[in-house]
Amino acid sequence: MCIVDVIDVDGYIREVEVKIIIASILTTGLDTIEFQNPKCLALAKMDFDKVLEKCGNFNRFQLILLGYFAFINLMVSMHYFSQTIISFVPEHWCYHEKLENMTFEQIREVYSQIKNPSCTKLTDIVDGKGIPSKNGCDKWIYNLEFGYRSMTAELNWVCDSAFESTVGQSMFFVGSMIGTMIYGILSDHIGRLPTIIISNLSGIIGDFSTSFARSSITFGVCRFVSGLAADTNYVLMYILVMEYLHPSMRTFGLNLCAGIFYSAGLVVAPWLAVWVGDWQSYLALASLPLLAIVTIYFILPESAQWLVTRNRFEDAVKSLKKVARINGRKVEDEVFKEFQDFYRKDIDAKEKKDNFIGMFKTPRLRKLTFILFFKSMVITLCYDVVSRNVEGMGLSPFIMFSISSLAVLPSSIAMILLQDRIGRKGMASGSLLFGAIFTTATGVIIAYQRENQNAFLLASMLFIARFGVSISYESSAQYATELIPTAVRGQAVGAVHLAGYAMTFLSAYIIFLAKYFKPLPSIVLSILLLAGSFCCLLLPETLNKRLPNSLEDGENFGRDEKIFDFPCIGRKTDDDEDVPANKDVVNGV
Repeated sequence: MCIVDVIDVDGYIREVEVKIIIASILTTGLDTIEFQNPKCLALAKMDFDKVLEKCGNFNRFQLILLGYFAFINLMVSMHYFSQTIISFVPEHWCYHEKLENMTFEQIREVYSQIKNPSCTKLTDIVDGKGIPSKNGCDKWIYNLEFGYRSMTAELNWVCDSAFESTVGQSMFFVGSMIGTMIYGILSDHIGRLPTIIISNLSGIIGDFSTSFARSSITFGVCRFVSGLAADTNYVLMYILVMEYLHPSMRTFGLNLCAGIFYSAGLVVAPWLAVWVGDWQSYLALASLPLLAIVTIYFILPESAQWLVTRNRFEDAVKSLKKVARINGRKVEDEVFKEFQDFYRKDIDAKEKKDNFIGMFKTPRLRKLTFILFFKSMVITLCYDVVSRNVEGMGLSPFIMFSISSLAVLPSSIAMILLQDRIGRKGMASGSLLFGAIFTTATGVIIAYQRENQNAFLLASMLFIARFGVSISYESSAQYATELIPTAVRGQAVGAVHLAGYAMTFLSAYIIFLAKYFKPLPSIVLSILLLAGSFCCLLLPETLNKRLPNSLEDGENFGRDEKIFDFPCIGRKTDDDEDVPANKDVVNGV
């Protein structure tokens, strides 16, 4: 063994000088070098980040990757909320032959003194007023907004049959939970690319087949298949982009795509439904273009980071060479040889047995995992409640849905401007605190407004609430993906999202609490958001850090960090690049 202590001049060490020293020592027959200066260690390691930098970590290849991610964002937004859009309930009344030639205003006047006009059948109409019957409706008159025929109107799933669409909604979330689990495991076993394609195909099949459903059973089965793709088609692409993108560009690239294209998809979705005129055509429009995602298999390489964790070093090199070729970079074969040698010696032995269960075996990683689970449940629940609550606000659900969806773009801009300044931990914790404050304020204001009295104020407050939860959702998604080690990232991220989706079953029950005390749902959500904000302070910072590859890396990641340590407070040090503070050993350089 040879101990090397290179003294840097003005905080700078030339990479070529370190390599010359290493080469000179190895000619003596020694195969182990120990560095006392951590900067030398960082230069000596030809790890993934250094090789990717040589191949290009924000160039033509990354732009193509972000282009696919933008397309996924656009289509996923229409897919995820398709259930809401096809289930819009238009204004409706029980059919009576005397109502056939009346205008909608006249029909409202006929029903004006009836408590439940949508579901009360009339025996007769006398002096312009309806005489209610005790019998149930079997036919309805619909006031179709903008001429759009929703599923509920076409299949008459209203009044006593309103539960039919609710069953489909439930099956969609059941499918999303199972799909998140299955595709998360698949992505860590067969790769990111094939799993992205499979998950999107299940979404296409589910949405397209839904348009032929005519019973609650077939509808529920189709929505289950569609739900298998929900979120995983987005998350898996998110992981692939993050693994190939320079750390300093992750916040900008990921959130710019989400802010512009996800928001655009949400805003445009209800008007696309109006344009095509009926729910079947909308489902086809929202699903068939996703067939283009199959081309990803022939254009993009598999995740090199994932291949390394599978000990497939030659395939990882092929992926990196393809990245370099697309970026127009020439990288010497010696660089890839050093890359393989480093991971064969340093990673192979400790990562080949890594699995998701291992995240619960060590104390720090177990705590981190439970916090990520809790945070995901809190944020997903709040996001789902606020995003879907667009009916009964005094405005058309089409308009209300679009207005509230506009909040996604400014939330992404806020992420781009702030997250790399205050750090992941500060952004996650702060956004949850912000969400708690405005959720409480919005809930109280909306609760004490008379129904339809001030639709503009209700829309404005819904926009602010959506803005707050969108920031929380986006910041937490990136934070969790960075914290989870590469070896188990697919299945662990899937499990975290699965926990979040499981909580959406409580959405209806939380809203039901308003029957006892109107602000109670907002108070409950605010308490959960505050708890999530505090828990985020217990997580380590990931800004400008090399992400953990193995479970061992995850256990030691940010070990010396304190609860109120933020990158925006204090001067940046060399350790911000996650270079070990103690002397380390490089074997077989």
